[in-house]
Amino acid sequence: MLLLPTASFARRRGAIVLSFKAARSVPQKLTEGKSKDMVQIKVVNQAGSVLREAVHPQEALACVDRDWEQGDAILFLAPAGSHLEITVDASMLRGEVYLPNGIMHWPVPLGEHRLAYTPGLFEGKRHIITARLLSARETAQCRDLARNPLDLRGETDFFPHCSANVETRNESVFAARNVIDGLRFNQSHGEWPYESWGIGAREDAWCLLNFGREVIAEKMALTLRADFPHDAYWVSGHVTDSNGDEMAFELQKTGERQMIDLGGRRVQWLRLERMVKSDDPSAFPSLRAWEVFGYDPANG
Repeated sequence: MLLLPTASFARRRGAIVLSFKAARSVPQKLTEGKSKDMVQIKVVNQAGSVLREAVHPQEALACVDRDWEQGDAILFLAPAGSHLEITVDASMLRGEVYLPNGIMHWPVPLGEHRLAYTPGLFEGKRHIITARLLSARETAQCRDLARNPLDLRGETDFFPHCSANVETRNESVFAARNVIDGLRFNQSHGEWPYESWGIGAREDAWCLLNFGREVIAEKMALTLRADFPHDAYWVSGHVTDSNGDEMAFELQKTGERQMIDLGGRRVQWLRLERMVKSDDPSAFPSLRAWEVFGYDPANG
């Protein structure tokens, strides 16, 4: 069942100005030879040595025989402004990403970071990596613009990307990126597939979703974590956007998607803020999934 919370738009006083830190830097030597019209995959180690490379005009395919080590990373290169469909492991969901500068640096998750991923992911000695260039016709279709299983904590050079002012105990299973990983399992909390955005009982918590370019957002869906009675929930909140507009909405105590109409607004980013907790004794409201349905403008 899809619930429709009450919502209304209003203009905030003054435009919202956000500054974004620079993304992870990529050694210049790794981008040398980058073609303006090709899709490239480079697998590199901590020293910057290229271990495997694949190049193709539409879809690059790479197979790597290696136990992933600390500092290993995957570099994707494509024309600036490209949309790519990417696979980094056979057991991980594919992700659609936008590369404003034609570069995507993806460090292979290790240690505690792996707890938010499928058990066994990135293990073994053989890994397949793919990158396919999406057409304008594909990006013009209505879809979940927020979905990005490839999103990483910290600053990135690819989008969509989720960040927040708090993540419970700074643990990967409570990171903001979890809400756009394409999963909605919400009857428990902690390790995969129950990762979520945890706010550490903060009342001033906010979560920002950056699309990296202007998109047309028709509606959004929030799926709360529903590990009741461990969890509380939010009864209301606000979403602000890159235009300086804001919208108030109400939420209910449910594990189902709660849909909110955005009215086909052109936005570069959205931010959830001023979330009001229920009077439940639990101090732990949490968000499991944030979906935004819409499409890229024809000229984008």
